[in-house]
Amino acid sequence: MPDQRFDVVIVGGGIVGLSTAMHFTRRFPNLRLLLVEKESAVARHQSGHNSGVIHSGIYYKPASLKARLCVEGAAAMVEFCREYGLPHQVCGKLIVATTEAEVPALQTLFVRGQANGLTGLKLLDAAQLRDLEPHCAGLQGIHVPGTGITDYAAVSQKYAELVSSQGGSVQTDTKVTGLARLGGETVVETTRGAFSTRYTVNCAGLHSDRVSRMAGQKPEVLIVPFRGEYYDLVPEKQYLVRALIYPVPDPQFPFLGVHFTRRVRGGVDAGPNAVLAFKREGYRHFDFSLRDTAETFGFRGFRRMAAKHWRHGAGEFYRSFSKPAFVKALQRLLPEIQSADLVADGAGVRAQALKPDGSLVDDFQFVCADNMLHVYNVPSPAATASLPIGRMIVQMAAEGFGL
Repeated sequence: MPDQRFDVVIVGGGIVGLSTAMHFTRRFPNLRLLLVEKESAVARHQSGHNSGVIHSGIYYKPASLKARLCVEGAAAMVEFCREYGLPHQVCGKLIVATTEAEVPALQTLFVRGQANGLTGLKLLDAAQLRDLEPHCAGLQGIHVPGTGITDYAAVSQKYAELVSSQGGSVQTDTKVTGLARLGGETVVETTRGAFSTRYTVNCAGLHSDRVSRMAGQKPEVLIVPFRGEYYDLVPEKQYLVRALIYPVPDPQFPFLGVHFTRRVRGGVDAGPNAVLAFKREGYRHFDFSLRDTAETFGFRGFRRMAAKHWRHGAGEFYRSFSKPAFVKALQRLLPEIQSADLVADGAGVRAQALKPDGSLVDDFQFVCADNMLHVYNVPSPAATASLPIGRMIVQMAAEGFGL
């Protein structure tokens, strides 16, 4: 029999799971809530391995969930950081077209940003670009003044503190090993005992599809891990970047391309790339999981995607192992950058949902079934939008569970 009973169990202590727990305890203070996280602390994966950018919402299709929640979430994140004294800065960023071929896509981004309700956007010529970023090369650009930076690990920790202060429980070192329906409830089996719950929310990120399968669901998507690797600018060269400098992204992919990001706690990141990882939590070049790799290559959606985009993938792998190739990509934005100016830093792993037809799931995706709500796809800008995402998940749960 289960050791303890709860009304709601949330699986996953990343920023989305924690925001969901925080909104649950605010809206339904009488429900007993438990959040379980397999690591020894919260925000150990995607939430703690990212650039810290508070995205504006300029990239996303108008009327999509990403667009709406990112714009709303950016304002809410800045206010949250102000309210709780968390480090943040609204520094703005440049999106830079370095070739004539990129100019139409840049102009499309400008129109998209206006459609998404962003204010203060400005199209810039080459001279105006250099007024803001003197060392940046480009033909045209967009200044996005509302973009900011913060520390999402600190934000996640504050969410966890608020969950506890509002009556919820956050339990780390607790890995979910099974889910079973029993007498109208769900038994959540973990490495620290079993818990019975009326309602379950799956916010397991890189493992959300597997947790779903534990519950007897058959998700259409497979989570495929992509590693993003960073370099740091050496201190004496950090003057080359005042704020954030981004390229025009390739519309075929949900990745933004290598860029420069000033960190809220100091320093400047260069990157990331986007290379297939052979382990769902594979932060290093040679991290490997036979299970994870076999699952990825055995999925027909991955094989279809690989057949279509193998040249792009090969380029990412080459840049992953070749610092000169990485530097060359960065020099498109900052020609002065040299190999000696960069030192290897950490990496993050992005959970990307992939469909059987080989297409990448572009928007957020949620499925509710059997008193469980499964959060399958919440890639970037999930951290930026975590406050409205958490509130929306609670609303979906309230409707789906009949709360």
